[in-house]
Amino acid sequence: MLLHLVAEFDLQRDVVPWLAARGWAAALGTSENSSAFYVVNVERNGKIIYTWKGNRRNTHIGLYDLQTKQNEHLYMFERDLRIISCSVNNERTLLAVSFRQYTEEERVSRLLQSVSKYLTLLIEIHPINNVRVLKAVDSCVRVQFLYPVEGRNTSTESHLLLVSEDKYIEQFDIHVVAEEEHKVVIQNSGQLPRARVADDLIWAQWDMMEQRLFYIIPKESKSTLKCVQFYPDENFNSILESHLDISVNDTQLKLVNFGYDYCQDQDVASRSLNLRVFTSKAGGLCVCCSLASDIPDEITYSIYFLHKGYNKTFTVSLERTESHQLKEVAFMNLDYYVAAYLPGQFLHLLNIQHPDLLCYSLFLTGEDARIDVLQNCSIRSPLMSTVLDCHVGRMYAVSISDSALLQFLQNSKRDSERLAALHCALLCFQHTEDLEMQIIWWISENLSTCHSFDPIQEFIIASLYCRMCPETHSLDKLLPYTSLLDWIGIIPGVTCATDIISLPVLEFQNPKGFWEKLNSNLESVKYAEPHLHYHNNVLRREWRNLSEEREERTTTAYLRNIFENARKVLAHLDTWDSEERLVPLFQEEDYQQQLLMGLMVAQLKDHLMRHLQYVGKKKIDQIVLDYVANLLNLVHRIMKEVWRRYQLHSCIFCFDERGSTGEFAVFHIMSRILEAANGMCMPLPPGFHTLHLGLGVRCLPLHTLLHYIDNGVLHLTETCVRKLLKDLDDSEKNEKLKFSIVMRLPEALGQKVCQFWNHPINANFIARKYVKLLLEKLGKRQRSRPMPERLSVPVEFLPLNYLTNMLAEIEKQGVQPHENQGHVNVRFVEETALKHTMTLLGLKYS
Repeated sequence: MLLHLVAEFDLQRDVVPWLAARGWAAALGTSENSSAFYVVNVERNGKIIYTWKGNRRNTHIGLYDLQTKQNEHLYMFERDLRIISCSVNNERTLLAVSFRQYTEEERVSRLLQSVSKYLTLLIEIHPINNVRVLKAVDSCVRVQFLYPVEGRNTSTESHLLLVSEDKYIEQFDIHVVAEEEHKVVIQNSGQLPRARVADDLIWAQWDMMEQRLFYIIPKESKSTLKCVQFYPDENFNSILESHLDISVNDTQLKLVNFGYDYCQDQDVASRSLNLRVFTSKAGGLCVCCSLASDIPDEITYSIYFLHKGYNKTFTVSLERTESHQLKEVAFMNLDYYVAAYLPGQFLHLLNIQHPDLLCYSLFLTGEDARIDVLQNCSIRSPLMSTVLDCHVGRMYAVSISDSALLQFLQNSKRDSERLAALHCALLCFQHTEDLEMQIIWWISENLSTCHSFDPIQEFIIASLYCRMCPETHSLDKLLPYTSLLDWIGIIPGVTCATDIISLPVLEFQNPKGFWEKLNSNLESVKYAEPHLHYHNNVLRREWRNLSEEREERTTTAYLRNIFENARKVLAHLDTWDSEERLVPLFQEEDYQQQLLMGLMVAQLKDHLMRHLQYVGKKKIDQIVLDYVANLLNLVHRIMKEVWRRYQLHSCIFCFDERGSTGEFAVFHIMSRILEAANGMCMPLPPGFHTLHLGLGVRCLPLHTLLHYIDNGVLHLTETCVRKLLKDLDDSEKNEKLKFSIVMRLPEALGQKVCQFWNHPINANFIARKYVKLLLEKLGKRQRSRPMPERLSVPVEFLPLNYLTNMLAEIEKQGVQPHENQGHVNVRFVEETALKHTMTLLGLKYS
């Protein structure tokens, strides 16, 4: 079961023992009274209001505090009533109650036509005192107190929303005064001030945590979603308007989170629109709606991603379509995800921030989608990551189970499921080392089974995105979150249609909090959001150009700045990990990787400076350093976990024996890391190529090793080649290896390391190259002198005296091919030539 539910509140567990201690629980034993024992409301401060019938059919109202785990008796009616709605103010001095006095049949049988069917009361409960009638009508009324911001001092005024079945909402302003003995009473004895909030609505939802009212006004072809924001200073503003392509044919008002009268909600739900509005901390705004389908074995639901400007409509072919089992889709808000749940059929988790590619959404069926404790259709989501089962009176904290998600990742066979589970795990369980370790192990085992994406690339990019984006607002729109540009995979049994919709219109000044983030999301959509994300195209081109122009530009100020960037990144990384590193990385300089590192810092900084103009340069410098350092650290993290798993030693540069099975596995993983890095044009930790080459020498046969070198899979590094030339003896096999390596060295690197192989072949190679370069440099300095004609037939042996005399004369002119190789001179060439000649003649040189 992917979703993990923990019961935060249970009527039977948290309330019944308290009732029993006061002698009230016995009445709950009858089936009639047990059905009248239910949750009425959940307030913003975590207080749950419930009702039950007493021994004499009295109707009681109680309150349970989630923080203190304490119950409190609020009020008792000395008659049998059906509580429709109830709310208590923040100070617990006023109670608003709406209830049904009689059913229509009771009213006719008792000749009570003049008596209203529903009554709405405002009651002073500190202590219990006056009762004021707010409404006495034949239409149902719901009540909800507004709550001030947390931490605000006790107020002398309260504000109450009253929602009428006659399709209007109004706000009452209630002023209270404290009399003797802390008695609190309503100050105004006359009619309470009121203000109309909304008219002609057909659907409304209350967001208790953010004190927002969403409601829908039906139009001919489209409906209009509006939002009213309530503020602590009594004011409220209509702040949002959005046109939805939803046809609302209902005549009865549907309310969400205005109390939980289970029986009445069931009656309304059977013939009304199933719709929810969810918001996320990152500024996401979604409208979830299940639509009627003409095909009996299909379910259709739509998710309007208003912050992205499009909606997705899903049609699911159902299994086991017994009519008595089919229930309406329940929607749950899990912050990063919206969940669509049909008991016994499926669980669909949709990524709110990145809904564009279906591969970031999880669609589960069977055992993975089962939620044992939620098998009925009375599910509500009053708070983020919270569900309330109205039927049993139980409220759960909902989270995604890390163990179940990891198991799903390991068992999945489809790339779409693997990719969605990977992103979900990295998003929901950030900085969880054990889970990260198991994900790395999974990646190392499935490098060849993921055909549609590179798991190493996705792990690195998604991890960076999750770590960095919380640092600064709008950073999530500028950093890449995937290596994929599109996705053509499908979900079996599910069809999806995407439609462009108009963006919501926001009306406010100086937005803060959620509205500021939503406005930022809408602005990024207007300016073509995909183009805002950082791309590596320019980085790749510039790195290639600088790599080819190394000799010409090594002293330029531009290049010095690039390498200074790299130095800062490595210094920044050193402050994170003061322990001895298990994997031998970061122990040498790597020109190419430091060049790429510095370039990435420079270009990412330019990118952020263009789009984060309100953020200071110092802050952006820190973000960029963190990003590149985190990137290198993630590669090191992968290497460290792989190193541990295959139990490798910290030093493996012993070339006199073959590599183990574990070393070969690590070599293969490092090759895939290199492939991923090349694909993303990302730097690798200094020492990576040395380690990779060392494992290659130990694990690969010579022809395969040379093939990898020739095709750029293995990079010849000074550290590894120098150690190889010094440590290996000159057996026939090793001579062949050494000479094959030496012949493939770049010229500059060959000049540095060939001197460490004291062998006639190498000495001959160095001497020939020395003569060749010496003569080439002489030619450059004396281009005006006529050069002797080249012989048509190559000469195998030149008179040694003549050659040495000519070279000595050139050296006297100050021509030196290699300033840093003082031992390579005419004397060296002479000795090498004599040795080589004696060897060819089969004579012994002494």
